[in-house]
This record gives sequence, C-alpha cells and structure tokens, in this order.
Amino acid sequence: MRGILLVLLMLSGFSFSQKPAHLIRPADTLNADAFFNTVQQSLNMFYSEYANQHNYDSIINSLNYEPNQVPTFSDEVYCQRLEEMSKKSPFHMDCNTATLSTIKFFAAQRRGFIRVVMGRSALYFDLFGEKLAEYGLPQELRYLSVIESGLRPQVKSRAGALGLWQFMYKTGLYFGLEENSYIDERMDPEKATDAACRYLKQLYGIYGDWNLALAAYNAGPGNVNHAIKRSGGQTTYWGVRPFLPQETQGYVPNFIAAAYLITYHAEHNIVPMEAKVHNAQLDTMCMKNGVHMNTIAQLATWDLEEIKALNPVYKTAFIPKMSPARCLTGPMEKINLLVSLEDSLYALEQAIYAPKPPAPKPVIVIQPDSLQNIDSASITPLIVDSLKPTNDNLQYHKVKAGENLKNIALKYNVTIEQIMEWNGLQTTNIYVGQKLKLFSSLSATPTPTPAPRPVQPAKKYYNVKPGDTFGKIAQRNNLSQGQLQRLNPGVSINNISVGQRIRIK
Repeated sequence: MRGILLVLLMLSGFSFSQKPAHLIRPADTLNADAFFNTVQQSLNMFYSEYANQHNYDSIINSLNYEPNQVPTFSDEVYCQRLEEMSKKSPFHMDCNTATLSTIKFFAAQRRGFIRVVMGRSALYFDLFGEKLAEYGLPQELRYLSVIESGLRPQVKSRAGALGLWQFMYKTGLYFGLEENSYIDERMDPEKATDAACRYLKQLYGIYGDWNLALAAYNAGPGNVNHAIKRSGGQTTYWGVRPFLPQETQGYVPNFIAAAYLITYHAEHNIVPMEAKVHNAQLDTMCMKNGVHMNTIAQLATWDLEEIKALNPVYKTAFIPKMSPARCLTGPMEKINLLVSLEDSLYALEQAIYAPKPPAPKPVIVIQPDSLQNIDSASITPLIVDSLKPTNDNLQYHKVKAGENLKNIALKYNVTIEQIMEWNGLQTTNIYVGQKLKLFSSLSATPTPTPAPRPVQPAKKYYNVKPGDTFGKIAQRNNLSQGQLQRLNPGVSINNISVGQRIRIK
C-alpha cells in the first residue's frame, strides 16, 4: 500500500521540497483535496485492474473444461510441476509418495477449500509478502498460514492456538503479542505476521533447512531435535519424518499440496471465490477514545459484521482507549468518512452509551388561597411532547436483517432515544425478529414482496445487481468467464445491465 502511494506520488510530478522564492509560482500551489482525490481514483483504478486480471480464465478456456470438471494428471506431470516450483524457491518441493497422494487428495476432495482461501488471499497475501520481504524470507511461506488457519484470523485450535499463524498463548507472549480483556494480538493480521516471520527466521537459523523449520513450527523444536537423535542424526525433514509426531508427518506434504494447488489452480479447473475486499482498498484510523463498533456502524452506515471481520484483534465489539492508541481498519471510503466526522463519532458514542441525565423539570407551587385569582386558561404546560404515547398511535415493528435503530427511527419519524425509552433498551443493540413498540403519527408502508419468478427445472438464472460484472458473476458461481459465456451465447460480457437474467447452470 505504501509502495503504491509512493509510485503515485512520483508519477504525479508533485514535489514537497522547498523551492527558492524566485522559482515559486501560483500554479505550484498544491490543492490537497484535489491531490488526494487523484490518489483515491488511482488506487480504485489499480484495484479494478488487479481484480479483473483473471489469468486462470484463459487457461481454463484453452483446456476447454466444463463447469465442475475435476481434471486428473499423471504422476510425471505432477513431478514436473513440483520441480519447476523448486527451481524458483529455496523450498524442496519433493515429489514422492507422500506429496503425490496429498496433492491428489486436495485436487479431488479439497477443491472448495482452495477456492475459499484464494478468495481470502486478496486480503492477506500482499501483507504477508511485504513482511516476508522485510525479513528476507521466502515468499512461499505465505502458504503456511493457509494450512495453519485457512486464512481465518479468529480460528482457534483445540490445543488453544489462535490466529492466522496459530500461536499458542506463551509463544505469542514471547514474540510480543499482547492479550487483555479487550484484545488478543494473536488475531491481529499485521502483528501476528510480523511475529511469525521472526519465529520462522529463528527456526531456519537453527536447522538450515526450510522443511525442518516448518516441522519445528508445527511440533516445536524439542520434538524435532528428539526426532533427529532417534533418526541417527539425519538433517532433512524426510530423514527424520518417521520419528516425528503423526500430525507433523503430514504437515510438510500438506504445505506442498497447498502451494501446488494455489499455483496450478487454473490447470485443475479451480475458480477462486470472489474477494470481498482487497488489501489495497484498506486504510486505518486510530482512536483517541473508546468506541463501540455499533456506533461506528450507525454513523458510517457500515455493516457491523464487516467491521468485526476486518478488525479481528478485538475480542468484543468495543475498541478500547489505550496507549498506544488502538486503530480501526476498513475500506478507504469508510475510514475517510469517519476521519471527517471524528468529533461526531465521539459525541454519538457519548450520547448512546453514557448519556447525561435529563435536567429536572421545574415545579410550579401555587398556594391554595391564590387559586381564585388565577385564570386556568393562562397556565400553559411547561413541556409539550411533540409525540404523546397513546393507544391510538401504538404500533409494532419487527426487526429485519440489516436494520438498526437509526434507520428504523428515520422510517417512523421518531428518534433513537424515543425508541430506546419506549422499549426499555439500555443499548442500541437489537436483533432480527425483535418486536419494537413504537408511537408514531406516521405509518411505515411495507415493501411489497416480489412474486416468485418461475424457474425452469434444468436451468438456473441470476439477476444482475448494481456493481456486478460478468467476471464477478462467473467467479461467484464457480465458473470461468468462458464457461459462463457458453451458457449465455447471446450476451455481451462487457455490456450487462442491472436486472438482466444471466444463466448460471
């Protein structure tokens, strides 16, 4: 990300060095908004071009694969491909009975897994690549996280290992990963990757062999040292493999199989899952105060589950006030919006989670003997509610998926605070199916449910939505663009429109 920005700065021709006074011209004045808008557009163009580079599509089309076809190859082909991979890597991608059987199993039975991790890789592989390069480590080590966690930062093993790189609690502490009631840095993608790089570099320094280093990462150096002794002093993974724990005996073959299938996924007719977000689209904002993610979701109209998914380091949906400040990661447009509304963010957090008590209402005391001198019509109420709860304007709203108090309040022309008061809510958290009591002079018009469209028995169709492209629709349905085009011979792949029906099966 930093590298992209640097290139953009260089290409833009802007210079921030101090110029002599006689060389300064009015035209040199930098308009910050225009500049950052240019950067934003360039990044969006970069991602758009990157996301559309489906090199797997041309391979699948050239091999004329049918949807869901599972290709098979001879052992000679597998061995030749592994040899090509070994030439470009310090790893020994050995072709033997163990690796061949594991590759064949993955190619037949773990195709869905490879699809999913390749979709997730758009979020993590660039980060891994930067860190591995920083420590001078092989880029192939990015596949280690694939077999450790399936690229899921919140996954926890039965033994208690956690995160993308599956650190045990004590190992995490040793490499500086903090844990408290609110955070666990074993789930922080950047910090955990940095720790994994340091650990792997240390292990390679001990054994001088990457496969043995991987075995030590899985089983611990103690088990590997014990296996070396029992093997009579062998110094290669395959030499000590029979003396390693059962799980570790399959660890390096799994690593090689994952590396192979990701490298040759197109040849195996595996179409990566559509990436929800790419690493190049992300930015961060560090918090001055503690903030609930629900407050962020309301202010930025941002899906709460996406906020949680992009910020796995937090154990709960609360970002605490800490030193150094804790940060929020998200798409650039959401982060830019929050930065511009930072004061409003903290004010909304205060209003929702720590509201000030209402001021006491003034009381008018009237002496009984003076009542005869007061015209009752002249006494006006001190406070007039704009909306008084009565049975006449009582109605109920059933919470639907994607709704929050903000959009419900707007729908019924009431305030969030009124809804919370009427329903005895202590927080703004609501759940799907919950019935909320509302007093409103407006009636929300229910959205009519569209009549179901008849589906032909042997065919399945997809209605194009805003933002869809032909490539995205193909990827989402496990098809190459060529396969999808064969199902839709009369459709122009560069000119689809919202609402258009695309045959997908």
